[in-house]
Amino acid sequence: MSLADRLAQQRALPPAVVQADSTGPRHRGTRHRSGDRAAQQRPLAPRQVQAPAVARELPETPRRAARSADPFAAVKRSVHAALLDVLGPKLYDAQLEQPELEQQVTQTLQAVLQRDETPLTTSDRSRIAQEVADEILGHGPLEPYLRDPEVSEIMVNGYDQIYVERGGRLHPVSAAFTDEGHLRRTIDKIVARVGRRVDEASPMVDARLPDGSRVNAVVPPVALDGSLLTIRKFAADPFTLDDLIGFGTLTRPVAELLRACVRGRLNIVIGGGTGSGKTTTLNVLSSFVPDDERIVTIEDAAELQLRQEHVIRLESRPPSLENRGEVRIRDLVRNSLRMRPDRIIIGEVRDGAALDMLQAMNTGHDGSITTAHSNSPRDSLARIETMVLMAEIDLPQRAIREQMASGIDLIIHQSRLKDGSRRITHITAVEGMESDIITLLDVFRFDFHAGLDEHGRHKGVLRSTGLRPGFVDTLADRGVTLPPEIFSSAEFGQ
Repeated sequence: MSLADRLAQQRALPPAVVQADSTGPRHRGTRHRSGDRAAQQRPLAPRQVQAPAVARELPETPRRAARSADPFAAVKRSVHAALLDVLGPKLYDAQLEQPELEQQVTQTLQAVLQRDETPLTTSDRSRIAQEVADEILGHGPLEPYLRDPEVSEIMVNGYDQIYVERGGRLHPVSAAFTDEGHLRRTIDKIVARVGRRVDEASPMVDARLPDGSRVNAVVPPVALDGSLLTIRKFAADPFTLDDLIGFGTLTRPVAELLRACVRGRLNIVIGGGTGSGKTTTLNVLSSFVPDDERIVTIEDAAELQLRQEHVIRLESRPPSLENRGEVRIRDLVRNSLRMRPDRIIIGEVRDGAALDMLQAMNTGHDGSITTAHSNSPRDSLARIETMVLMAEIDLPQRAIREQMASGIDLIIHQSRLKDGSRRITHITAVEGMESDIITLLDVFRFDFHAGLDEHGRHKGVLRSTGLRPGFVDTLADRGVTLPPEIFSSAEFGQ
């Protein structure tokens, strides 16, 4: 058939059929077989025409609600540019103290705004000055929420969608970045401070803010809809034992038990899910360590806030662009054994470092504390066993469990409940082994049967099970005594 004949046939077909025939995928059906050309020329029914078109459509990404444009965007851009022209290299002068830099930025901002001829009210000028100062000195639209003590977490799902957590609940906020480039510049600013990088070759990064807040960033191509940023805030003044008691995380008798366990140099594992408050509890437990002991902390991103005098802080390091220079948690644990530590505190164990941690616990380094992600006290041991296997050392299962049974003395399990509160739900002692099973004993358990109050919050508290753990004798041998009534009655745990 000539080209002219084929064009004539296409003009005779309905538009939808022409499009499906010219651009649609060629299936194995009879419609595209050379021997059935008459079927191609017959007009199709409307329902048959639409079916291939619908099948070719890709699922659409949900669109976010359109945001109104910032009426002061142009003014802020001009003020920002004028500020950079005036201050220039001073903004990046390492010799300039932060208070002095803030003072110079504030003074220059006021001068620039006074020269600007745009009619603005006093409140608008103050708002523009604050937002430009936040951009220069801080983290742009996130800065107000970083200053807000009620905000515990900030989640950026894209440059135009930000959520914050208050009281354990998520709330959307009206703040937004200007565009994707604005968000990327903020992420680069955060990670550069701690010597990390994030780009297409390394699209995920863990970092921290100067106050110890934990930062996680993910950028394209891994993040399909734009860069993602999550900041878990830590209070400038870390929570104390009284704060946790006030929050309902634990009770006064449990606090006294944990204080005795730390001072008696028991090895403790704090388990729980993401955001359950493990690091906060670890900080509080660390405060019970005597001031005359040498403490070595090991973390992926330094966030522990210990107040003792003799603290050595170590932080892991990712590989460089040349895939060299990586320092893993496991390397730091092994090196810490040569630093004459009285206590080794690991922010979180998540890989083969679990084996080195168990070795340290079983070779005279009593009083070690770490955290691990888990769903229950029993699951904490199962996860540690799995992580030991990640060390790629062929150990029999029983040998691993014997190391855990002799090395770990206490498991504290913490959960984030449906009402948003973070509660310790189990205080569990590791008693030993029976056959191939590690024996656990719940000393305190959270009372879920107490129900909910009128605000939907759990009314239950940690209650004693009435069972006396075997580590009480170990504490007594080390000069730490506990009142026997703390274990004698379930009502004493209220």
